[in-house]
Amino acid sequence: MPDSPPPDASDPPGSSHDSLYDLTMTGIDGNPVALAEFRGQVLVIANVASQCGLTPHYEGLQALHAQYADQGVSVLGFPCNQFAGQEPGSDADVCAFAQGNYGVTFPLFSKIDVNGPTEAPLYALLKAAQPGDGESSDIAWNFEKFLVGREGQVLARFAPPTPPADLAPAIEAAL
Repeated sequence: MPDSPPPDASDPPGSSHDSLYDLTMTGIDGNPVALAEFRGQVLVIANVASQCGLTPHYEGLQALHAQYADQGVSVLGFPCNQFAGQEPGSDADVCAFAQGNYGVTFPLFSKIDVNGPTEAPLYALLKAAQPGDGESSDIAWNFEKFLVGREGQVLARFAPPTPPADLAPAIEAAL
């Protein structure tokens, strides 16, 4: 039986996956990134935007990445333009902004949708595992954060205004 290609960000909306490790996303540089590369790490996954009042969260996310990287923690940033058009630039613009203004060294990915019929399968999986507290499991705004354990289990969801530093106790518990 021939091997089937790995699922990727272009999977049709509504595609289901058992694990985020089944997914391949597009990196900010346009190259495929198999999320299986992050197996065994604790992940902080956030939808990011360059023109949002919460954009300074980049600084806190970078601080978490720097503080915990040697313990097996990675922050993954997924730019999204679904909230008031606050991420209008190209992937190159997003990368230059995040690195130039906030010294971001954590992995950034190509822009995706996190809600609606064109949502990325990754976000369908995250929201199914942690539906949130509101009437909908939809992502509320930029910089909503998910904590994923070493085995790929979605451990927690943090509302957009939650400062990244407030995730430290949950990250330490996951380690």
